[in-house]
Amino acid sequence: MKTFFVKTLLVCLFMSTSALFAQTAPEGIWQGYDGEWKHVSQQLIALAEATPAEKFAWRPAAGVRSTSEVYMHIVMANYYLLSVTGPKMPADLKDGMDKSVTAKADVINWLKHSLDAVKDAHLAVKPADLQRKVHIADRDATVDGMYLRIVIHANEHMGQLIAYARMTGVVPPWSKE
Repeated sequence: MKTFFVKTLLVCLFMSTSALFAQTAPEGIWQGYDGEWKHVSQQLIALAEATPAEKFAWRPAAGVRSTSEVYMHIVMANYYLLSVTGPKMPADLKDGMDKSVTAKADVINWLKHSLDAVKDAHLAVKPADLQRKVHIADRDATVDGMYLRIVIHANEHMGQLIAYARMTGVVPPWSKE
């Protein structure tokens, strides 16, 4: 009887803990590539929108990317890495835009379009095409590997942008809750 009671208690504890985690997990987390992409995209946009326009020129030290340069680096990488899988880069995306596009509204516009481009391309890719070989930086990869690199890259720079925000007094919107 004691064993039954302990097992029942553990099952109830597990079920209540699972329900708690399911309720508190941000949208997209643990929902595969598309969910994770949605999550990081929402965070990048929310943080960019929460950052005052004058902070887009801020950089932690000379020779280090400014806030706008980090966002535009993400934009350019999204389009470049995506182009390796097949979609063409936008005709109006030019070399050096990571340094020349600095206005908050312009940066956010480019960011939103690049995030949507990745989302739309991934939703359109056929499962069998994910194993197709592509070539980048003198090595072979797969389309699936390229999409993984894109989501990792975005998250990597999300961490950098959170640090920038904190250093300039900007609180990431999702941490206010």
